[in-house]
Amino acid sequence: MRKLTVSAFISLDGVIQAPGGPREDPSGDFRLGGWIVPYADDAISGYLQELFAERFELLLGRCTYDIFAGYWPHVPAGSASRAIADLLNGVPKHVATHRPDTLEWQESRALAGGLTDAVRALKQQHGADLLTFGSGNMVAQLLAADLIDELRLVIYPVILGRGKRLFSENAPAAAFTLAQSVSTPYGVIITRYARGGEVRTGSFDADDQESV
Repeated sequence: MRKLTVSAFISLDGVIQAPGGPREDPSGDFRLGGWIVPYADDAISGYLQELFAERFELLLGRCTYDIFAGYWPHVPAGSASRAIADLLNGVPKHVATHRPDTLEWQESRALAGGLTDAVRALKQQHGADLLTFGSGNMVAQLLAADLIDELRLVIYPVILGRGKRLFSENAPAAAFTLAQSVSTPYGVIITRYARGGEVRTGSFDADDQESV
C-alpha cells in the first residue's frame, strides 16, 4: 500500500495560507502572504531536498493545485528553483476537483468519485508514495477518514492571527508519534509525525485513577 504524507508550512497558530508570497492566496483579505520567506535558509532547502529524494506522486486540493500550476511550469531556466520545478512538472498529479477539464499542468489527472474513496483506492495501487502540500480542506477530510500516514510540519515562529488553518475545530481526534525534529538557526522547527493510533487520556487525580 502506498503511504500518504502531508507536508505543510505552518504558523504557531496553525495558519497555512499563502506562505510563499502575497499573491499566492489573498482570499479572505489575507495580507500577510509570504510569511515564510524571511526564514529561508540551507536547512529549509535541505528539508525539501530530502522530501523530494524518494519517488512520489502529488495529491493536491484544487486551490493548491492552481497555485502550483501558476508558478512551477513558468520557472525560468537557470533559476535556483529550476531543479525542483523540473521535478514537480514531471511527476503525476492527482487533483481533487469538480472541474476536471481545466487541469492544464502536465501529468495532471482528476480524482474520480468521492474524495475519500478515490484516495483510498489510489493508496492501494502499486506505485510511488503520495505527497500533499497545503490543501487544507482536502487534508481535513483525509484526516477524518484516517488516510494520512505522516505529517511533515515546518513550524514557523510567527502568529498570524487569521487565515486558512490546517486543523479546524472539527478536526478528528488522532495521536501522532514524533519521528524527527530539527530546528533551524532562525527558529523554524522541521518535524515529522507518524500516525500513532487513538488519543489516550488519563488523570493526575488519585481518585480518578482508582476508579478506572
